[in-house]
Amino acid sequence: MKRILESVFVLVLGFCFINTRPATVQERYMDRFKNIAMEEMKRSGIPASIKMAQGIMESMAGRSELAVNANNHFGIKCKANWQGGTYLYVDDDRDSSGNLVQSCFRLYQSPEDSYYDHSEFLKNRSRYKSLFSLPAHDYQGWANGLKRAGYATDPNYATKLIQTIEKYNLYVLDQEVMAAQLADLKAPSKPETKVETPSDLSLDLLKLEAEKRVHQPTQPMAVKSPQLIQRPVVKPGIPVKVKQESNQTSRKKGKGKRKKLYK
Repeated sequence: MKRILESVFVLVLGFCFINTRPATVQERYMDRFKNIAMEEMKRSGIPASIKMAQGIMESMAGRSELAVNANNHFGIKCKANWQGGTYLYVDDDRDSSGNLVQSCFRLYQSPEDSYYDHSEFLKNRSRYKSLFSLPAHDYQGWANGLKRAGYATDPNYATKLIQTIEKYNLYVLDQEVMAAQLADLKAPSKPETKVETPSDLSLDLLKLEAEKRVHQPTQPMAVKSPQLIQRPVVKPGIPVKVKQESNQTSRKKGKGKRKKLYK
């Protein structure tokens, strides 16, 4: 029984050792920069797998002199329009005599700036324009297109990119980005809600009050009908009787209105 327990204990230790092996330099590099590679794919259209593979190769997974001293992870040289910092490094430029000379490389404040500028570098140069018409998942087309456009002088550059992508399953990053974009397209759009300020509310109330005044029916003015004076009907041959007041009655009416002029 004791031997059985010892054997089980050894197997468990061996299993834990296999599953807790230290991550490789490339894996740690991918864990650090995969999110920005995916964000740049959403923003620029460059496959995250291509950007990640180029970063691994060009910077030696963050260990090259350019990556350490200049935060340059893609080996991008200064070119004529660069106005940022510079770093001199012997690469593949030669003088008239064929001797290697220092090349001017771009210097960045952070590795993230290098990832961003890599997208801008490819987007703003006509020789890479055709690549942006390729499907987002076509990492092989992108790898071959970068080599044809002269991104690197290595004749096996496209093959190495493809091998790096497939070795580390970097195409999964492209699939995650495309799945998220598809989910956003299928999601129902939320109606825009307008937050009204007090000035907006008061203006709306004034408009409503004005509309009520315009559409409110006006009350017709009351017109008094004239009182008709009935006159006696006069027929020919029949005498008309006119009512006359007696003198006595007229005296009574005028008696109250007479004023004394003297005492």
